[in-house]
This record gives sequence, C-alpha cells and structure tokens, in this order.
Amino acid sequence: KLNTGVSFGAEHFAETSYYFEGGLRKVRPYYFDFRTYCKGRWVGRSLLHVFGTEFRAQPLAYYRAAARAGRLRLNEEPVRDLDIVLKNNDFLRNTVHRHEPPVTAQPIRILAEDEEVVVVDKPSSLPVHPCGRFRHNTVIFILGKEHGLRELHTLHRLDRMTSGVLMFAKSAAVSKRIDEQVRQRQLEKEYVCRVVGEFPEHEVLCEEPILVVSYKVGVCRVDPKGKPCQTLFQRLSYNGSSSVVRCLPRTGRTHQIRVHLQFLGHPIVNDPIYNMEAWGPHRGKGGNIGKTDEELLKDLVEEHRSKQSLEVLGIGEEDLNPIESKDCGNSGDCTKSAEADPINGSSCLAEDKKDLERKDIAACPLNSDINLEMLDKDKELSLCGNQDGQAGEKGWEEKDPLCVECRTSRRDPSPKELVMFLHALRYKGTDFEYCSSMPEWAMENWEE
Repeated sequence: KLNTGVSFGAEHFAETSYYFEGGLRKVRPYYFDFRTYCKGRWVGRSLLHVFGTEFRAQPLAYYRAAARAGRLRLNEEPVRDLDIVLKNNDFLRNTVHRHEPPVTAQPIRILAEDEEVVVVDKPSSLPVHPCGRFRHNTVIFILGKEHGLRELHTLHRLDRMTSGVLMFAKSAAVSKRIDEQVRQRQLEKEYVCRVVGEFPEHEVLCEEPILVVSYKVGVCRVDPKGKPCQTLFQRLSYNGSSSVVRCLPRTGRTHQIRVHLQFLGHPIVNDPIYNMEAWGPHRGKGGNIGKTDEELLKDLVEEHRSKQSLEVLGIGEEDLNPIESKDCGNSGDCTKSAEADPINGSSCLAEDKKDLERKDIAACPLNSDINLEMLDKDKELSLCGNQDGQAGEKGWEEKDPLCVECRTSRRDPSPKELVMFLHALRYKGTDFEYCSSMPEWAMENWEE
C-alpha cells in the first residue's frame, strides 16, 4: 500500500517544544484536540452511552467534568448535556492535556538529501510517524521542526527501538517508483545486531511464519498460522558471550528479525520484548513458550511493570487493562499513521472496525485525592491558551486539574534502556544505495 505524504505545518509544530534532560529528548505537555465524526453505530445513541461503552480510557466522571470545563464540543458547540443524542455526520472534538514519553536525545543524522529523497540515520526509541502516545517525539516531527523537511512520504518503516537507515521520498512520483521496487523484491535490506550466545558460523536461513499476538504491546511469535517470511543470518564476530550477526530479511513482517532470532535461541541481547523471562526458561527458543498468548502478554507486562519500564514498550498503565491477543493498541511500532484514538489518544485509530470498538482500552483510575464529580461547577477549568483548544506549551508549567498524567509520577528511562542492538545498516535499490556507519556495540572487540 502506497503511503501518502504526511503533511504537518507550522501550526502543528508550534503546539509545544522540546527540552533535553538526562540524555533524553522530552516534550513539554500541551493541550491537543482529538477530533472525530460520528460513527454509523453511534447514531441515535447518547454521548454518555458512547463514552461508557466505547471510550473507557477515562471514567464517566471525567467526561462530565470535561463537559463542564468546555473541553467537549459537538459541531463546535460546547457540550453541556452528555445525554444529547448523536446524529449522522456530527463532529466531536475533545481537548486533552497531552504528555508524551521521552526518547533518546541522540540527534537524527541526515545521511543524504537531494531533490527526490531524504535519508536519515534514525536513533533507537523514536517512532517514524505520529502514533499512539507519540506525536512530537517522532522522526517526522523532528525533521519538520528542526530541519525544515516537510510533506515527506514514508518509503519503509523501522520499529521504534530499531536504529539505522530510514528513507523518505519528497514526492508521490518518487514514492511510487521506489514502492514498485519494494513490491518487486528489488530492494535489498541489511541489518546488524548483537545476540545472546555463540551464533553458528555457517549461514542460517530461517523461514518460520510469524503471527501477531498483540498490536497494543507489539508482540509477535512464530506460529504455523502466521504469515510466511524468510531471513538469512551470517555471524560476523563472537566475543565469548555474544555475537554480532548480519541479517538479510527477504520479507518485511513486523519484528521479523527479532522473532526469528528468538526462535533460533539467540535473541537480541537487550531486546525489551523477545529476551524477557516472560517467555519461559528458554526465552521462546524453538517456539516453546508453554503458556497461552494471554498469559504471555500478562507476564510480559508484569515483568516490565516490576522494573518500572513500561515506557520502554511505548505504553502506560492506562493502556493495559485488559490486554488481549489480537487487540488494537499501539506500541509505537504501529503501521498506521493515523493519529491516536480520537477521543482519548490512548491507541491507534483503527478505521472503524466494529470488532475494535475501543473495548481493550483500560479505564484509567484517577487519584483518590481528587473527585471529579465534586469539582466546583463554577471553578475555572478552561485551557491555558487559545479558544480552539490547541494551547501549545503555554500551560505546560501548570498541572491540569483534569489530567491524570499531571498527578502521576513516572520514572524516566535511562538512555541505555532506549537502545536496542538492532541497526538498519544498508538499503539498496536498482538505482541507489545508502549506508550508515557500524554502531559502536557492533564492533568485534566490544564488551558490555
């Protein structure tokens, strides 16, 4: 599927700004409008009913308080009564105080640029485009805000935790031409990684099919019911405890390299998903997990929760309960470039499929020190900014009275936690070849 150009302008970039702290790039909290038209299945139902059944990231008390504060608008008129019945083509806007997870402070290095393409060296931890909880902390926004590169067309995607060569086209015509090479399997991709143990010296071809277990957490596994894929591996070096491996994927499935390496018994050294205890004593080698998908997801989340490292997965507590296999959530690796949930922003917008009715979005318990139902109805809860709800960074220094994140203390990830040892080293087409330098952790004599 050909990706259209992602167009963001000055008004989007001005919503907030960055600051740097402890080796991390952070986004100042900002007010943001999530917008959506009335879905067909909502027609004839009240707003209260829709919020209570489909948008459960917040309790109903939150929506009542948001309405009193003027943050819910229907057809650009403030919603005063949540019992109002929705009609076809109604336009709903919800203004929220938005917080984004931090990413690495490492800069995006431009490898090549001409009239047709922009090629960058993407740091680990950065999503390519806005999705889930990420907007400004994405490659697209950083390139637009700091390098003046706008209306770029994504030619391929790298997982959020994968670093390396990332290409963008500057026009639809260039995008179509390179996309044709991708579909004709004329694009060669070469990755390098550091894996656990002594990888075999001979070439290893893995052709195990891969199945998506959870979109929300971003977990896949080998399964006969999965999609066919193929990866060729070649060991480059071994330092006595870990190996550097060249990876040549011949298909492009989600997490393909990482899942195949786990299946072979050599997961990436610091993979925050596929090298975890939740997969069992053998870490998923040979596809032997010994538990259901639901048990696996629960154990994986609990392991990260115990380490206070949920942010490394690109999710927060509000995204978690319940988590089911085949859910429609977002780990920051989402292939959809749509903005987050149009009401709450807590997961990707999944094109109105009834089986994805936001029922996997958790109710987000508010702290007990505030009772939204008892907030003084005359108390000023307006936004710290302009009237269309996009106040930008003007309100970032103050805590928002309705914002759960403002009352939640989170441990920042360390810069080390935001690096995974998987790097896109080279992309080659029929008329181009782009390479990045070998990362430090891939050097032969490197040690932890």
